[in-house]
Amino acid sequence: MCAIGSVVLKDCHGDYSTTCKPCSKGTFMNEPNGLLTCFQCKICENGLYISQDCTTLEDTVCEVIDGYYCMSYSDDKRDCLHAIKHSKCKPGEQIKTPGTKTSDTVCEPCPPGFYSPEGVNCSKWTDCSVKNEIEDQEGTSIKDVQCKPRNWNMRYGLIAVLLTVTALLLLSLIVLYLKRKRCFILVRSPVAETNPHTSQCVPSTSQPSEIQKTDSPALHPDCNKEHKIYKNT
Repeated sequence: MCAIGSVVLKDCHGDYSTTCKPCSKGTFMNEPNGLLTCFQCKICENGLYISQDCTTLEDTVCEVIDGYYCMSYSDDKRDCLHAIKHSKCKPGEQIKTPGTKTSDTVCEPCPPGFYSPEGVNCSKWTDCSVKNEIEDQEGTSIKDVQCKPRNWNMRYGLIAVLLTVTALLLLSLIVLYLKRKRCFILVRSPVAETNPHTSQCVPSTSQPSEIQKTDSPALHPDCNKEHKIYKNT
């Protein structure tokens, strides 16, 4: 019989007792035995971490990582063999019971009038009247109520009226400016008299004093077109 941390190298025979050998690295033996091989050290994985390294006398001790819970245990229920991550509650739900290292998270839906966008805690819908506002959009289990100022529509209406009045004033000023400019041009120009009964072509030899010269081509006499005679001043 070999002690803990060792196994049989050679069985006893005759006058010779049992020969033992120590367990190699990565193996262990945690009880007196007559075995030929040591046990393989356990590897911590699947949501577990090493809390105590393996020695030749005892196996690796694994613990559940925070945020995980154990799904399966060893036969003696002492060691966790496999752990998985805690479930996350969906939007519109909240955590009823937080997960532990032995149990998963328990979720529950938000009650009416509450919302949870991230699935952690349910918050009550905003009361728009507290902010002297009115409800613009109803809340859901994942979204809060949307509020708007009570005079929102009136504000937009006032802006529209102001823009309209401003546009009309600008248009009136432009029209007034154009009219004044036209009157100014007419006042500075000579007054033309046209006699439809006596109008005739002006000979090309007319004296400059009889006809008011102008730089505008439209006012030059033309025998094929109606022309204007200007009175001498």
